[in-house]
Amino acid sequence: MESPFKGKTGLTRLWNALHYSLTGLADAYRLEDAFRQEVLLALILLPVSFALRIWLHLSGAEHALLIASVLLVLIVELLNSAVEATVDRVGLELHKLSKRAKDIGSAAVLITLLNVLAVWACILIGKLP
Repeated sequence: MESPFKGKTGLTRLWNALHYSLTGLADAYRLEDAFRQEVLLALILLPVSFALRIWLHLSGAEHALLIASVLLVLIVELLNSAVEATVDRVGLELHKLSKRAKDIGSAAVLITLLNVLAVWACILIGKLP
């Protein structure tokens, strides 16, 4: 079935894209425990990054790296959730390729979480008195 919004251009397309994106965020928050946990982490770390910018006199680039590393976790978690939903849509039976797809998505999230630790450590260790 073709979408009634298919082929829209200009502001209508942008409005529809915004609606789809907000629906996706709301669904991820409502249905995905990991996404909710990572949103909580972001709600803690992002304000902390602003305090650290003032307290440790971080440069704009350093502060941007702190923020970007946290937002990257959310982005990758959304993509992982999309992969998992797609795999589940195809079939819920156990299959090695389904497991591989889900495990690889999970590994991507783990790497972005480790990236947060590495970025924050690299920046903060160099700034702490």
